[in-house]
Amino acid sequence: MLELRPDGSTREVGTVPGVRHGGEGGLLGLALHDGDLFVYSTADDGNRVQRFTLTGGTGTYRLGDATTVLDGLPRNTFHDGGRIAFGPDGMLYVSVGDAGNRPAAQDRASLAGKILRVTPDGAVPEDNPFPGSPVWSLGHRNVQGMGWAADGTMFAAEFGQDAWDELNVIEPGQDHGWPEVEGVGGEARGFVDPVQQWSTDDASPSGLTVIGDTVYVANLKGASVRAVPVSDPGTSTVFFAGEFGRIRTVLAGPDDTLWFVTNNTDGRGDPREGDDRIVSVPLTDLR
Repeated sequence: MLELRPDGSTREVGTVPGVRHGGEGGLLGLALHDGDLFVYSTADDGNRVQRFTLTGGTGTYRLGDATTVLDGLPRNTFHDGGRIAFGPDGMLYVSVGDAGNRPAAQDRASLAGKILRVTPDGAVPEDNPFPGSPVWSLGHRNVQGMGWAADGTMFAAEFGQDAWDELNVIEPGQDHGWPEVEGVGGEARGFVDPVQQWSTDDASPSGLTVIGDTVYVANLKGASVRAVPVSDPGTSTVFFAGEFGRIRTVLAGPDDTLWFVTNNTDGRGDPREGDDRIVSVPLTDLR
């Protein structure tokens, strides 16, 4: 775990113990909440979410003790999910991939192929759609980005298989169709269609953030950032196509900027001098 200094250098904050690296597994997701750092990672017995206390302050942060929030989540060489985020309701949302078990995405008793919603301590909220279950939505292949608009609308970006990547609006209890449906075309069968779909050759949508009235989506294979209006989520504008290579995630930066992280050194991209990097761009360049 690294802390980024204002001059661009880094210092080590600490190490997450027991992480098993391999395939698409490893240290996958981070979220800050009430001064604690929440971490999604792969362990020998499955994927897990841990909460670490942070000690010190700017320039002196250290990882404190870890508490397990969720463990035993399905893992595989591919489709490990791994995105975590706190919603405006203060609940923790966790994306879990289908872990290579496609039918499990339709099985409410399995946590594979789901978005989960739990309290910061890992308990199941009473207002979840399925009593006693952390499942918030189902029928997912591999959700890689989650974020909320000011009105509470939840967006999620998802990797498709061979045809269509998806941008979905998530509501409690909805079934998004995988593996029965990929992309638009499931409403007649009782599934929820994405609000936008892209060819897998053009997108591979990864991290997602909502800033103001715009959803920003990082694209790996598409090597770009997409801007999607919250008020018209069926449309989008592409920025930086091919300029930085694969882009893994996006986030709101300081001083009206957008930050994004390149991902060219994972064996699937073409590394350039200085890769991988964190890039900061003014939001005015994206309007």
